[in-house]
Amino acid sequence: MTEQMVSIERAETQHGRRIAIVRFDTGAKANALSQELMRQLTAAARSFEGDADTSAIILTGRADRFCLGMDLKDPEFQGARDLPLNERRQLLQLGPRMCSAWEDLEPMTICAIEGWCVGGGVALAASLDLRVCGRSSQFYIPEIERGLNMGWGSLPRIAGLIGPARAKRLAIVAEQIGAGEAADWGWADYVAEDGKVVETALSVAEQIAAMPPVAVRMIKQGIETATKPLNGAVSAMDMDQFALMQSSEDHAEGVASFLEGREAKFTGN
Repeated sequence: MTEQMVSIERAETQHGRRIAIVRFDTGAKANALSQELMRQLTAAARSFEGDADTSAIILTGRADRFCLGMDLKDPEFQGARDLPLNERRQLLQLGPRMCSAWEDLEPMTICAIEGWCVGGGVALAASLDLRVCGRSSQFYIPEIERGLNMGWGSLPRIAGLIGPARAKRLAIVAEQIGAGEAADWGWADYVAEDGKVVETALSVAEQIAAMPPVAVRMIKQGIETATKPLNGAVSAMDMDQFALMQSSEDHAEGVASFLEGREAKFTGN
């Protein structure tokens, strides 16, 4: 039996509108994105398709940690390098599909982030409309240090939020930024006290629920259409770039050095 790692809570606001909280918890310290967790998060997002009553959806990880990115120890992920290319491409679509499922939702979406948000967790958070971050939260994209490109259609989303130079600082220089800097950059929309992130996100969701529901969805659609018309075009190849990098010696070295706790030595192969 597959372990359920995602839960959905629904509540009615004082305005008669619905707010949902989606939580994910792997039970492991890293709260990392395994292939199965990505399937469950995609299914959770798609469960709101056709829902005309929900005004806002909050996505959050654990109270101590949002997500440390891809689960490099996931047997499904480790075995992907040995799959035929056509099967590997199918597996590599899980991340992009998960992010797209969250981005495409009609209700407003709010990501509530406590603690570390790393790699794939950053990609997931970028797919939502707003981000509420704890004061001690930290953001980091280590994919390049593992010999990989940052994929899942996330680069245009991130660049759209914080600008191209800062996106390069995150994805190429692999800088780690805290909540204060994230707010200054435009990544964090709200900074809450640690332990109060979901509470703050609920307060924002209540404000959204008080607005005319159809107008909220129309305005969101208008903004998304105006600001993201080329996102799909400019990130169309990132999955195949990821597949190429996943077969490289640099990726093998990046993962090995991470698991062994040493500095990587990249060769360009």
